[in-house]
Amino acid sequence: MIKTNNLRGVKLSIALMGGVSALSLAMPAAAQDSNDADNIEDSQAQAEDIIIVQGIRQSLEASSDVKRNSQGVVDAITAEDIGKFPDTNLAESLQRVTGVSINRQNGEGSQVTVRGFGPDFNLVLLNGRQMPTAFLTGGAPASRSFDFGNLASEGIASVRVYKTGRAAVPTGGIGSTLNILTARPLDAPGMRFSVGAKGVIDDSVTELGDGTSFTPEYSGIYSNTFADDTFGVAVVGSYQKRDSGFAQFATPDGWRGAYLGSENNWGTLPQPPADTQVTNRPGPDDIYSVPQSSNYSLTDISRERINGQLALQYRPIETLTATLDYFYSQNKVETRRSDLSVWFNHGNTTSAWGDGPISDIVFYNEDFAPGTTDLSMGAARFATVSENNSLGFNVEWEATDNLSFELDVHDSSAESGNDSPFGTAGVLGTADFSLNYQGVDFSSDLPTLSLGWEDPFTDISADRMRATGATIQDSFIRTEIQQIQLVSTYEFDNSIVRSVDFGVSSTTNDYRSTFSNNQRDSWGGVGTPEDYPDDIWQRADLASNFDQFDGYKDTFQDFFIIDFDRLAAALDQPIGGFAPLCGGTGTCINPILETDRRTQEESLAAFFEVDTEFMLGAWPASVVGGVRYEETEVTSEALVPIPTGTQWVAVNEFGFLGTNNPDNRDFTELTGEYDFILPAIDFQVEPREDVVLRASYSKTMTRPSYADIQGGQTFAPIFRIDGAQGSAGNPALEPFLSTNIDFSAEWYYENGSYLSAGYFNKEVENFIGNEVVGGQTPFDVYTPYQGERYDAAVAALGTTDAEAIRQWIFENADPSTFEITGGTPGAYVGNIFGVAGEDPLLEFRISRPVNDDQTKTVDGWEFAWQHLLGDTGFGWILNYTLVDGDVEFDNLSVPISGDVQTPLLGLSNSYNVIGFYDRNGFQVRAAYNWRDKFLTSATGVSGTPNNPLYVEDYGQLDVNASYDVTDRITVFAEGINVTNETSRVVGRSAAYVNFATQTGPRYAVGARFSF
Repeated sequence: MIKTNNLRGVKLSIALMGGVSALSLAMPAAAQDSNDADNIEDSQAQAEDIIIVQGIRQSLEASSDVKRNSQGVVDAITAEDIGKFPDTNLAESLQRVTGVSINRQNGEGSQVTVRGFGPDFNLVLLNGRQMPTAFLTGGAPASRSFDFGNLASEGIASVRVYKTGRAAVPTGGIGSTLNILTARPLDAPGMRFSVGAKGVIDDSVTELGDGTSFTPEYSGIYSNTFADDTFGVAVVGSYQKRDSGFAQFATPDGWRGAYLGSENNWGTLPQPPADTQVTNRPGPDDIYSVPQSSNYSLTDISRERINGQLALQYRPIETLTATLDYFYSQNKVETRRSDLSVWFNHGNTTSAWGDGPISDIVFYNEDFAPGTTDLSMGAARFATVSENNSLGFNVEWEATDNLSFELDVHDSSAESGNDSPFGTAGVLGTADFSLNYQGVDFSSDLPTLSLGWEDPFTDISADRMRATGATIQDSFIRTEIQQIQLVSTYEFDNSIVRSVDFGVSSTTNDYRSTFSNNQRDSWGGVGTPEDYPDDIWQRADLASNFDQFDGYKDTFQDFFIIDFDRLAAALDQPIGGFAPLCGGTGTCINPILETDRRTQEESLAAFFEVDTEFMLGAWPASVVGGVRYEETEVTSEALVPIPTGTQWVAVNEFGFLGTNNPDNRDFTELTGEYDFILPAIDFQVEPREDVVLRASYSKTMTRPSYADIQGGQTFAPIFRIDGAQGSAGNPALEPFLSTNIDFSAEWYYENGSYLSAGYFNKEVENFIGNEVVGGQTPFDVYTPYQGERYDAAVAALGTTDAEAIRQWIFENADPSTFEITGGTPGAYVGNIFGVAGEDPLLEFRISRPVNDDQTKTVDGWEFAWQHLLGDTGFGWILNYTLVDGDVEFDNLSVPISGDVQTPLLGLSNSYNVIGFYDRNGFQVRAAYNWRDKFLTSATGVSGTPNNPLYVEDYGQLDVNASYDVTDRITVFAEGINVTNETSRVVGRSAAYVNFATQTGPRYAVGARFSF
């Protein structure tokens, strides 16, 4: 790296960092700091001071230069050397940035939270371009969040985190904007080449399938320039195979409640005097919940990731550079799971509770009559493939010494879908119907299970197992973005105004998400145990896989690992009167889509930004101010079932006609639009040569989720006498709008060493809640309730008793308006149809998302200390983030209180402690990352409103070391989660465990060759 006496002249110090990690000019000028060219010239003018540094120190010095010389609050991570980003996973590197936390999936970082704002509130750019996302979730996926698990780190030069708004930076993240910079050959002339190989040892692999604890990873990077450095090519490729796994306790169907002690519903504790089996019963106003189910599972995951990058550059003259680049990633993930679970019917229960106002559950047990319940064991297979493609073209032209233009065009897509004939998620149930007692003790970190059996059985046995129900779900998401950006910069000579930037952009974002379900509700059993070979079920030790939790030996010890493929093949034959599960074809995906959402967002943006530099007394100062205009039009449609009529099917139950016919579906379309003016101003002053003080003001925005702006209008399949219920999207929703204020102080007391402290405040508007609008008649269907036949029955009978009215209609009305399916006179069973012209239109209460009128505040402090301990090779990075706000979930508010809460997800404190040694070719780094407890959902596992899910505080230690055997050969080793930490997700208190997960450590050894 360049090291000069004038620190202000090393804005792009990574420009000579030695390899593609130097290539930081990848993003369009709209997202660059305005004085980059001047800084490069300053660096070149001080060539006599150049000292080449490599490794960890090189990366930290380059990152601190970016932080110091940027306008506003910007943090960066840069590659240590060609092809050597600090971590294999980008998200795991980003968590080391002050204020950045990560969400983990399958033991790897996948999404980022910045300053308490979750993944959907952060915009990810690739070389300054908006990246499409295809984050696959259960059901019809609708998230805008970016999955960093799809990206390998090889070939990434740096990642910059913009925490304050800039008019020139694309908007979309009120938490932050993250820009990933990749290889550009002309920025590092000459030939660079590096290849690496790694063996990953993952201790988390379970005994489920054919996974191995040792898997390979390969990478290669080539960059070269030709024809007197006028043409360049950079090629990056990587292949990674990883097998991993985890053991998990879960309450997969959620907790019933929260109840008040005074409530009396199904699932509540028995009321006095029938409550003799309840110890320390919750008081009338105390809140408690009961489990619907409890589940223990082992999961194995096989991930195969391929990344490729190609960049071609041509610079025929010094003032014109053209770049064509292509980025590709593919991520295949196959998951196999076997589990054991119990279901509570809330009948003959015994339980114990802690004191209120939130009464912790201690244990919950239930006894059953013979043959009335079962011990369920399931097998699941999840298989997905995700692909990202991005093709971009960029031209930079310096028209004069003062005026430059940049045109950037790209076409990018992200797609995720199934990679299996069983869809994205196939689940097959099996059961033993000999259970008569089940109990779960929740008093320890890992809830423990106890079971009792009908005489003469005392344990599980394969010869009593048989298949039950099955669910085959298939989800798909695709996002396409076409974007064109034109930016111009005019630089002034000898003026207080250094430069003026202005630009325009047009972005079209097309999104589609689908979901289908093939479910067989044969939960009472398919055939007999004799219909299945016993060796489909293999006994395995369950409890030992939870050995990082105290008391793991107290839980039920054994369960069955199920051969999913053999069981599926057996079920694809007629058994016990049931048709083949997959129609005998082996492909179980339902071709009829239940959900098909399609949304297009067309956005136009323009910005104007002025960069000034002046003296504030004796202090150098600068102001960058500008304004950004954003205009967006939304067109959203969704495929919905169209009812052709209604029917009265039971005393207080009505249903629809025609909804099971795939021909009775159509797209409904809704539209919306909004526009905003977003100002931004950054002020900085240097009271000393090594001190920078900053103040920033900006407005930023985040667009609503795709689910909230869907065009569909759906309805519940059953309605009551008071009408039907439905839900709709709202493309007219306005985006989240945040008014941001930042103050920071930074002391750069040595090259690469600094202390910083900052305060931020965000006032966020347009949070999204729900409203219910009654009296709607969207489908023009008629209800038989209170129609002519109903009125005639009331007049004849003199009563409004629903059962008597139904019988009168069956015996007296026109036979063409009803059907009798069973029963006898006076007790007929059947359906009464709604009739146009005789019956009233069915009215719906439609629930839809709306912007609420509340403004919520999030504020916090960020502290960081990065220190290089002279020439000893030692150093450390310490940072701590405190976040607070009036956007938290109220645990004492229960669902019956009415309003649905809309808290901010992801809000939490965090800190990092990183120590390192880098000297004489030997590097060692240990990083401990901690994140406090945070809210990850307000709706619970089963989707029940006002049922919070909290991720408990979590800390993880990662270690890596490398040694330069020669100037060209490096060997290395790394360990992730070396202390084998566990994680838990809980409800209103720590006793209400939703998930308790043990993953395990991951190690790698490898070598790199460079020249």
